[in-house]
Amino acid sequence: MTSVTSRVQVERVNSGGAAETFFDTLAVEEPLEIRLAWTDGCEKHERPIAVTMRTPGQDVELALGFLWSEGVITQHDQVGRCSADGNLVRVELQAGVRVDLGALDRHVYVSSSCGVCGKASIGSVRTRSSFPATHQPGPLLDARLVNGIPPALRAAQSVFDVTGGLHAAALFDERGMLTNLREDVGRHNAVDKLVGAALLKGELPLYARVLALSGRASFELIQKATMAGLRVVAAVGAPSSLAVELARESKMTLLGFVRDSRFNVYSGAERITGTGSCHEALTC
Repeated sequence: MTSVTSRVQVERVNSGGAAETFFDTLAVEEPLEIRLAWTDGCEKHERPIAVTMRTPGQDVELALGFLWSEGVITQHDQVGRCSADGNLVRVELQAGVRVDLGALDRHVYVSSSCGVCGKASIGSVRTRSSFPATHQPGPLLDARLVNGIPPALRAAQSVFDVTGGLHAAALFDERGMLTNLREDVGRHNAVDKLVGAALLKGELPLYARVLALSGRASFELIQKATMAGLRVVAAVGAPSSLAVELARESKMTLLGFVRDSRFNVYSGAERITGTGSCHEALTC
């Protein structure tokens, strides 16, 4: 099993200028190449889709979540065989599944911090979800339940505890119970791993789940949430303006600065209950 942490010898300098030698535990970051194989008629194709910097582990989940968020995979039964070998994952689609190469119009390198860098245009990142927003209302959440998400998320971040260098993404149910969590050096990788795990279990769409993010809510994370059918996203950090725009277009509930027993509602306030006049102020 590939280790997700690494120990290195460093010198620590205190406020008085004194130095001491000790071993620090770091989060591992390595490249992962995602390759896609498919059959077009009688002709077989295979090509590299992306290289992403990630924390090793759940690599098949990461690849499947990435392909789902890009709109390459739209149904569970489209996936054939998947294999992981070191820093390479190969995903083979079932015979007859059509591949839109235009949907993959990005540079082959994807950094751990940006999931949509390299797209040919801003318009092309607004991938159409297989789960239209109007089909499901999503969960109703009491404000006190929302306030309980950050401590539950933090308590489950086992690798962050020893490295301090990983992002986390987690799924909660409407009762506030954590159902799954993934950690990674890339915030978008953590979400892809969650979506990939749900795909493997046949749990998509995630209409009844809440996506919790340990950091900020950027556009690409809201995009991935939309593609997975999520109706509520709660971020410990701030959202970006484009994230709010997409959340409102998608009729998604987007919560930001969810910490210290308060949060801001940027979109979809109707799903938050027990807030008094919160819907008018959009701040809880």
